[in-house]
Amino acid sequence: QVQLVESGGGLVQAGGSLRLSCAASGRTFSRYAMGYFRQAPGKEREFVAAISWSGESTYYADSVKGRFTISRDNAKNTVYLQMNSLKPEDTAVYYCVRGIGSSASPPLRYDYWGQGTQVTVSS
Repeated sequence: QVQLVESGGGLVQAGGSLRLSCAASGRTFSRYAMGYFRQAPGKEREFVAAISWSGESTYYADSVKGRFTISRDNAKNTVYLQMNSLKPEDTAVYYCVRGIGSSASPPLRYDYWGQGTQVTVSS
Protein backbone atom coordinates (compact mmCIF):
# COMPACT_ATOMS: atom_id res chain seq x y z
CA GLN A 1 0.00 0.00 0.00
CA VAL A 2 1.35 3.39 -1.00
CA GLN A 3 0.77 6.40 1.21
CA LEU A 4 1.02 9.96 -0.02
CA VAL A 5 1.14 12.72 2.59
CA GLU A 6 0.77 16.33 1.45
CA SER A 7 1.83 19.40 3.36
CA GLY A 8 2.41 23.08 2.76
CA GLY A 9 -1.08 24.36 2.14
CA GLY A 10 -2.47 27.44 3.84
CA LEU A 11 -3.90 30.92 3.45
CA VAL A 12 -2.07 33.43 1.27
CA GLN A 13 -2.89 36.74 -0.35
CA ALA A 14 -3.23 37.07 -4.09
CA GLY A 15 0.19 37.38 -5.68
CA GLY A 16 1.82 35.33 -2.96
CA SER A 17 3.52 31.95 -3.06
CA LEU A 18 3.21 28.54 -1.47
CA ARG A 19 5.19 25.34 -1.80
CA LEU A 20 3.40 22.04 -1.47
CA SER A 21 5.24 18.85 -0.60
CA CYS A 22 4.13 15.27 -1.01
CA ALA A 23 6.02 12.52 0.76
CA ALA A 24 5.51 8.99 -0.54
CA SER A 25 6.02 5.70 1.22
CA GLY A 26 7.56 2.68 -0.42
CA ARG A 27 10.74 1.83 -2.27
CA THR A 28 9.46 2.26 -5.81
CA PHE A 29 8.76 6.00 -5.80
CA SER A 30 11.33 6.72 -8.51
CA ARG A 31 9.66 4.34 -10.97
CA TYR A 32 6.44 6.32 -11.24
CA ALA A 33 5.24 9.62 -12.57
CA MET A 34 3.70 11.91 -9.98
CA GLY A 35 1.23 14.71 -10.21
CA TYR A 36 -1.13 17.14 -8.58
CA PHE A 37 -4.84 17.61 -9.05
CA ARG A 38 -7.09 20.13 -7.34
CA GLN A 39 -10.75 20.43 -6.51
CA ALA A 40 -12.57 23.64 -5.71
CA PRO A 41 -15.95 23.68 -3.94
CA GLY A 42 -18.72 22.68 -6.31
CA LYS A 43 -16.31 21.83 -9.10
CA GLU A 44 -14.84 18.65 -10.50
CA ARG A 45 -11.30 17.59 -9.73
CA GLU A 46 -8.93 18.99 -12.34
CA PHE A 47 -5.39 18.27 -13.43
CA VAL A 48 -2.73 20.75 -12.31
CA ALA A 49 0.73 19.35 -13.06
CA ALA A 50 2.66 16.13 -13.61
CA ILE A 51 6.28 15.03 -13.66
CA SER A 52 7.87 11.93 -15.15
CA TRP A 53 9.79 9.38 -13.08
CA SER A 54 13.13 11.05 -13.86
CA GLY A 55 11.92 14.61 -13.57
CA GLU A 56 12.93 15.33 -17.16
CA SER A 57 9.37 15.82 -18.42
CA THR A 58 6.76 18.06 -16.87
CA TYR A 59 3.25 19.02 -17.90
CA TYR A 60 0.94 21.76 -16.68
CA ALA A 61 -2.64 22.86 -17.02
CA ASP A 62 -2.92 26.02 -19.08
CA SER A 63 -4.34 27.84 -16.07
CA VAL A 64 -1.13 27.41 -14.05
CA LYS A 65 1.53 27.37 -16.76
CA GLY A 66 4.25 29.90 -16.04
CA ARG A 67 3.21 30.24 -12.39
CA PHE A 68 3.53 26.72 -10.96
CA THR A 69 6.56 24.42 -11.04
CA ILE A 70 6.53 20.74 -10.22
CA SER A 71 9.73 18.97 -9.19
CA ARG A 72 10.81 15.82 -7.39
CA ASP A 73 13.60 14.46 -5.25
CA ASN A 74 13.73 10.70 -5.70
CA ALA A 75 16.27 10.33 -2.90
CA LYS A 76 13.69 11.77 -0.51
CA ASN A 77 10.60 10.16 -2.07
CA THR A 78 9.11 13.62 -2.33
CA VAL A 79 7.42 15.68 -5.02
CA TYR A 80 6.98 19.44 -4.79
CA LEU A 81 4.65 22.01 -6.29
CA GLN A 82 5.95 25.56 -6.16
CA MET A 83 3.06 27.95 -6.67
CA ASN A 84 3.80 31.59 -7.45
CA SER A 85 1.62 34.56 -8.39
CA LEU A 86 -1.34 32.86 -6.75
CA LYS A 87 -4.85 33.95 -7.71
CA PRO A 88 -8.15 33.58 -5.85
CA GLU A 89 -9.22 31.07 -8.50
CA ASP A 90 -6.37 28.80 -7.37
CA THR A 91 -8.28 28.21 -4.12
CA ALA A 92 -8.90 24.48 -3.82
CA VAL A 93 -7.92 21.29 -2.09
CA TYR A 94 -4.75 20.04 -3.76
CA TYR A 95 -4.15 16.32 -4.08
CA CYS A 96 -0.91 14.54 -4.79
CA VAL A 97 -1.26 11.47 -7.00
CA ARG A 98 0.95 8.64 -8.20
CA GLY A 99 0.81 7.80 -11.87
CA ILE A 100 0.27 4.25 -13.01
CA GLY A 101 3.48 4.31 -15.01
CA SER A 102 6.69 6.23 -15.46
CA SER A 103 5.40 8.64 -18.09
CA ALA A 104 3.60 11.83 -17.13
CA SER A 105 2.10 12.47 -20.58
CA PRO A 106 -1.46 13.73 -20.30
CA PRO A 107 -3.96 12.53 -19.51
CA LEU A 108 -2.30 11.38 -16.31
CA ARG A 109 -3.89 8.22 -14.98
CA TYR A 110 -3.22 7.53 -11.35
CA ASP A 111 -3.81 4.84 -8.78
CA TYR A 112 -3.00 6.47 -5.44
CA TRP A 113 -3.77 9.88 -4.02
CA GLY A 114 -3.18 11.69 -0.78
CA GLN A 115 -5.58 13.20 1.70
CA GLY A 116 -5.30 16.65 0.19
CA THR A 117 -4.15 20.00 1.49
CA GLN A 118 -6.21 23.19 1.44
CA VAL A 119 -4.92 26.22 -0.43
CA THR A 120 -6.85 29.43 0.05
CA VAL A 121 -5.96 32.60 -1.83
CA SER A 122 -7.56 35.80 -0.63
CA SER A 123 -8.15 38.78 -2.90
